[in-house]
Amino acid sequence: MSVTGTPSATPPGQRGETLPLPAPGRDDTPAPARPEPEATRRRWAALGILAAIAALATFVRAWQLDALGFNSDEAVYAGQAASLAGNPRYAELFPVFRAHPMLFQAILSPFFRTGEVDLAGRAVVVAFGVATVLAVYPLGVRLYGRRVGLVAALLLAVMPYHVLVTRQVLLDGPMVFFATLTLYCLVRFVQQQRLGWYLATAAMLGLTMLTKETSVILAGSVYAFLALTPMVRRPVRITLVALPVLAAVFAVHPVSQALAGRSSTGRNYLVWQLFRRPNHPMGFYLENVPTAVGLLVLVVALAGLLWARRRASWRETLLLCWIAVPVVFFQLWPVKGFQYLLPAAVPLVVLAARGLVTLPVPGRFPALARRTPQLRLAAVAVVAASLLWPCWDAVNHAGRATFLAGSGGVPGGREAGRWLAGNTPEGSVIMTVGPSMANIVRYYGSRQSYGLSVSPNPLHRNPSYTPLLNPDASLRANDLHYVVWDSFSARRSEYFSEKLLTLVRRYHGRVVHTEYLDGPDRTPVIIIYEVRP
Repeated sequence: MSVTGTPSATPPGQRGETLPLPAPGRDDTPAPARPEPEATRRRWAALGILAAIAALATFVRAWQLDALGFNSDEAVYAGQAASLAGNPRYAELFPVFRAHPMLFQAILSPFFRTGEVDLAGRAVVVAFGVATVLAVYPLGVRLYGRRVGLVAALLLAVMPYHVLVTRQVLLDGPMVFFATLTLYCLVRFVQQQRLGWYLATAAMLGLTMLTKETSVILAGSVYAFLALTPMVRRPVRITLVALPVLAAVFAVHPVSQALAGRSSTGRNYLVWQLFRRPNHPMGFYLENVPTAVGLLVLVVALAGLLWARRRASWRETLLLCWIAVPVVFFQLWPVKGFQYLLPAAVPLVVLAARGLVTLPVPGRFPALARRTPQLRLAAVAVVAASLLWPCWDAVNHAGRATFLAGSGGVPGGREAGRWLAGNTPEGSVIMTVGPSMANIVRYYGSRQSYGLSVSPNPLHRNPSYTPLLNPDASLRANDLHYVVWDSFSARRSEYFSEKLLTLVRRYHGRVVHTEYLDGPDRTPVIIIYEVRP
């Protein structure tokens, strides 16, 4: 990959000058000249490099993809997709409508018509992840040129943060794909000022919200960008045209709920989200996300902004707004999740790629200055390698005792669920420490399960979960037949773990199955007890 010189194409406004914006609906961009043999060769070389990057992105996302079973969120979204497809195994255990819109689940549903499915669902998410890597290339080309597009695609391809999330059946990977297309459409609108690109931006943002409704905060990124960029004409009138497009696309979600007779579902989840207690300390993102993104990526992106600050333009403002709004919102939001800041990954790799491609070499060192292309290429290799090693380590993490929600599957969960499906009577009811393991048991075990930690207060629980108001009475009445203890839920809630084990001892719990981590210590991670009144 060549990273010599300046970006191969310097778009208008690169040096901060006011953009001569044509009237909406009119494209004054001159027709491209007939490509010369050298230009054609460079284009094919770039496509060849992009294909190699896509192959690398596919490999790291697909490696040992099925080593672990689903985690709780994966089980929920896969269960929704299966219920939507009419799979009889899941229809009674997973309601179709829960907290989020159903675009991604609808895409998954054809793969979940019968039986137990997990690998196919993850493969669909891998495809979304690789598609996002490919989408970063035209975004980088539009903003800074072909070299930046290639380097940005390479960094995203091996970024542990993006790789980990796009190996799981979560909403965030597909949501970032649509968000990247939204950003691309907005860039095209700014450069050409054509109404069609602004309407496309609104439509793509609607699809992004249909994947995960929290992405509505990206509308704040668009607003902040337009407010902070005087050189871009504020499209007030055409915004009045674009908003109905956005509303029409997103209206699919509430309309489908209303037609299904679940019009109150969204309100119930909104109340729950507003009154949820914090699940992590304020420093959660600072402790977990920078290392997953890559410290060198952050350093290079910041350094690039500093050494090119005199040539700053609307491009940097747009990318920084796309980063800042989600980061600030989710930092202030009490509920935090490992994958929530993923929309910031795409603009971050574009800024980092720009910094690497324009890496300055001091002129007082002539020998180094003559080797500027080689130094830039070496810098790209160092940053990419700094991501590839932890990425490779992360995708080979099966069997570790530590687990962070949103970072991967749950060791032993699939195996424990399958054991319950094959070794317990139909109609058996399971009690777990919390709802996370209950979801996994429902998905793989096809058994009704209840989490002991689910709050009886409707304001403090997910509306999809039914609390055990009196577990003692349920055990005495033989309404609960098996108890599942898992180390991951126990680590998050020692109180309910001890309460569950107290009930096990009180009702003559007998160990009938144990799942261990692979390794010399044989650490038990899931223990299944049979209980009797």
